[in-house]
Amino acid sequence: MADAGFSQACVALIHRLADVSGEIALSHFRTPLDIVSKSDASPVTIADRDAETAMREAIRKAFPGHGIIGEEHGREQTDAEWLWILDPIDGTKSFINGVPLFGTLIGLWRRTPNSDAKDGAKPWLGCINHPALKDRWLGGVDVPATLNGTPAKARACAKIAEAALYLTAPDYFTAGERTSFTRLERAVGQRRYGGTDCYHYGMVASGWTDIACEAGLKLHDYAAIVPVLLASGAHVTDWKGDALDLDSEKTVNGCVIACGDAGVHAAAVRLLSGKAQRS
Repeated sequence: MADAGFSQACVALIHRLADVSGEIALSHFRTPLDIVSKSDASPVTIADRDAETAMREAIRKAFPGHGIIGEEHGREQTDAEWLWILDPIDGTKSFINGVPLFGTLIGLWRRTPNSDAKDGAKPWLGCINHPALKDRWLGGVDVPATLNGTPAKARACAKIAEAALYLTAPDYFTAGERTSFTRLERAVGQRRYGGTDCYHYGMVASGWTDIACEAGLKLHDYAAIVPVLLASGAHVTDWKGDALDLDSEKTVNGCVIACGDAGVHAAAVRLLSGKAQRS
């Protein structure tokens, strides 16, 4: 377990990272931008790149021995015990179209030799920051989940038929994932699609909704949300019910299910895995 002073320093740093990246993102938000398509056809702008550059510089200054993985600028010192995982603008398509739901994801994972995680790394601290909305979730190991400094707590739900489900869009599902997801969406009480990006994970953490479900996520998409959700009392795994790890983007195609209630999570996993038609 990390000592209290180190934990406080990490929390202070994560706030600085959110502040500086948010300032850069907002300076470009709803302004004319040059948009470049990456190799996977996803868009990137100067805001993405400059925000990540600023965060990397702050991390190197505060903790030169820590590793960094970022969406835009690659990997460095990834064999380090502490690993920062950055997504400077999650929801670049929202960002370039003037939609304020884009966020910045900042995760800190710890790799230890005695970890039961298959890659030795576990989520330790995370931040979901929405600069245009001025909403910031923070939470992790020994760091209670908060939204803008006030407690965030996932809510109970009696059964999956009463649950509300959110996802950004089903466009990223493979044919098999779409079949699995259809079982889930038919079982819930409410379903909403559309442009929520990472905001719906914060919604689960704050107890505003019950389920967030996605596929095709990369490490930088889920590394920050996991510690926040766990700190809020929510349950977050892959679609098989296994803990997410550094390789989940490859081994399970980044399939993520987050639920505020343990019973709803268990029922959702059964539906996604095909072990139950309704629960």
